[in-house]
Amino acid sequence: MIRSLLSTAASSFDTAVGGALLLRRSRPKGQPDPEALGHAARMEALAELRRTYDRPEHYEPTHGFFAPPAPLTPSITRVRPMGGPEPGTVLDLTWPSLFEPLAEDIRAKYLSHEANATAAARLFLHAGPARPAAILVHGYRCGQYRLEERIWPVQWLYDRGLDVALFVLPFHAVRSHEASPRFPGGDPRVTNEGFRQAVLDLRALVSFLRDRGSEAVGVMGMSLGGYSTSLLSTVDDRVAFVVPIIPLASIADVARAAGRFVGSPEEQRRQYEELDAVHRVVSPFARPSRVAPERVLVLAAKSDKITPVDHARRLADHFDAPLETFHGGHLLQFGRADAFRAVGRMLGRMGIFSRR
Repeated sequence: MIRSLLSTAASSFDTAVGGALLLRRSRPKGQPDPEALGHAARMEALAELRRTYDRPEHYEPTHGFFAPPAPLTPSITRVRPMGGPEPGTVLDLTWPSLFEPLAEDIRAKYLSHEANATAAARLFLHAGPARPAAILVHGYRCGQYRLEERIWPVQWLYDRGLDVALFVLPFHAVRSHEASPRFPGGDPRVTNEGFRQAVLDLRALVSFLRDRGSEAVGVMGMSLGGYSTSLLSTVDDRVAFVVPIIPLASIADVARAAGRFVGSPEEQRRQYEELDAVHRVVSPFARPSRVAPERVLVLAAKSDKITPVDHARRLADHFDAPLETFHGGHLLQFGRADAFRAVGRMLGRMGIFSRR
């Protein structure tokens, strides 16, 4: 009875505020609204974008659509000692994000956002030799370190022997001077380039942690971070484990759920298919996983109304990995502790997680 009431409350909360959390419409003053276009104009614009991104060579492993990261020489700021029974240090890491957009027509505008040109992460490191590490990737409109330290079980992971990193996605938190992030957004080019940049910066952080001695570096992500985590696992075979949590799986699905398509049902279907094709090149489904199924765990909330369980189920099927569900919703994640215990069991089986 109590679980049913909590699930209902979580579902209602997701419905009430979910529209403001994913793919929120935002544009500078004076700029035309692309969503005001009719069906024919939309299809023409999407077809042009598809010619830019949905090219066969972009799916070739050797093409370089997802460019390899340059060696990382970060700036490091000590934040505080790490609390708990094991001594350690909390550090803020920043480094140049050496990213170049593929779409030339937005290159100058994309790169003009100076804050986004600096990648960032907060590290929770044990004293002494490097430990296995978990990179945690936040959701949409999040990424502020104080918030993320409360959302994620950082201390729990740290106490069980992991070094931990809170990664900041492009155009979020310290990488943005704006209240509303530009990524992902109404312009599919910015969305695609944002995922390319997220993968580049995540790979740079994986390299840094491995170079300092972490024998295994895995990634967990929530919502938009779950999508980014899933995408990374199809690009980089150095990722030791992958845990998408309440993940987004399809940009086009979210746009459809938010009522972003116009016209007749047939016209809306065609717009959905064309937008899905535009984003295919940055989809976790476009490439096979480079992480073994036994090192992947997908977590979903049963009453999630923002990224419903179907998103997680499709990813689990693609990765041939188990799907664990917990009661609650996308925002009010009741029962999430059970889900993280499942993470602990997987990492314990892998031998990189201390059982406590």
